[in-house]
Amino acid sequence: MTETQRTLWIRHPLACSDDAAAGGVVVQGQRIIEAVPAGHRPDAHVDEVFDASAHVLLPGLVNTHHHFYQTLTRAYSPALDKPLFPWLTSLYDVWANLDEAQLALASELAMVELLMSGCTTVADHHYVFSGALTHAIDIQVETARRLGVRATLTRGSMSLGRDDGGLPPQSVVQDETTILDDSQRLIDRYHEPGDGAMIHLALAPCSPFSVNRELMEATARLAETNGVRLHTHLAETEDETDFCRRQFGMRPLDYLDACGWLSDRTWLAHGIHFDDDEIARLGRAGTGIAHCPSSNMVLGSGLCRTLELEAAGAPVGLAVDGSASNDHSNLAEEMRQALLLGRLRYSPETLSHQTVIRWATQGSARCLGRTDIGGLAPGQQADLALFRLDEARFSGAENPLAALLLCGAHRADRVMVAGHWRVTDGMPRGIDLEALMARHDAAARRLRHAL
Repeated sequence: MTETQRTLWIRHPLACSDDAAAGGVVVQGQRIIEAVPAGHRPDAHVDEVFDASAHVLLPGLVNTHHHFYQTLTRAYSPALDKPLFPWLTSLYDVWANLDEAQLALASELAMVELLMSGCTTVADHHYVFSGALTHAIDIQVETARRLGVRATLTRGSMSLGRDDGGLPPQSVVQDETTILDDSQRLIDRYHEPGDGAMIHLALAPCSPFSVNRELMEATARLAETNGVRLHTHLAETEDETDFCRRQFGMRPLDYLDACGWLSDRTWLAHGIHFDDDEIARLGRAGTGIAHCPSSNMVLGSGLCRTLELEAAGAPVGLAVDGSASNDHSNLAEEMRQALLLGRLRYSPETLSHQTVIRWATQGSARCLGRTDIGGLAPGQQADLALFRLDEARFSGAENPLAALLLCGAHRADRVMVAGHWRVTDGMPRGIDLEALMARHDAAARRLRHAL
């Protein structure tokens, strides 16, 4: 019997996010082939058993928005205590000095940090390209493949620099032809269509205040031609709304719609400042929202109307955002933040821990255009996160599933991606974490001192 034919029963978890899999799941190859009811044994033949009686079982968490390179500028003094636009202008000149070695370390650390938090699918929005950093997405693909994580990697772009009324320095602005040609190259080389894909490519002009309209429109056409998704920041702050009114004569969502982006091919980072009519339009279009609670709090950007968006039909997923506005890459901790921040807007009866877990799994998968991840049903990918409750913070907890959020779970004990264990005993397999952190910290110091 080949390795891909062998079956593994994740047996009788302490708790499970899906009642239909309360007795665990059976994995064969890279897929779940059976969800086992509570108190039952599998119908399928089982070759191996993993005793999950001390673990809470979730589908692998799915992160919908990040900026891996920002792990190099966490808690950066010149950017502290500032809202979005001043925060960005404090950091753009630092990021303009990124090189490929630094990005490789930043991407590896961010993916490892996510993986350790129970995240099995990562998404990154990289838009900083300069003379020293032209193959950023290629580097990220290589890193994701080596670590064995699923990744949606977006070819970001900036075409509107300071000389033309934008925020970024001219050194990281590219022309439309260069951006579109490289986007096509990356799609042709790396994008994997179909179920079970490990690498997806998407196209992601940075924001309304860093790209021109021609690039937005051309990118939408290119994405449709190639069958890939679209991503950008939108409606993050009132400053952005004011900018769009001055620059384009319309609100951010109207501008997005005018550029051909308002569709179910698109998911948006933040999505805070939408009115009732705009929420209805997003829902009708099926446009997804990557909710970034910690970043929204750090930058004082506002409260995303998550429940209204979801009720209207817009998929809502969860994201850590970049590590310079969070400042971590931990999706388990982000679930707790989403719950607590949401309770400032919604009553406890309407926003539960189950809601937030759904955002971090099924909702996030929908934002990325995937139905093969985010759940525990037979046929879905064997992406699993298992958490133990043996730390002091969990002592006395009666509801294990709720305890993950209310008591602050931050590290998974076991993580499986496509049927392979990638984290065991809380540590990433095949990674010298201490050595990686030392190299990453040295790269961060070198980047800061390049100014």
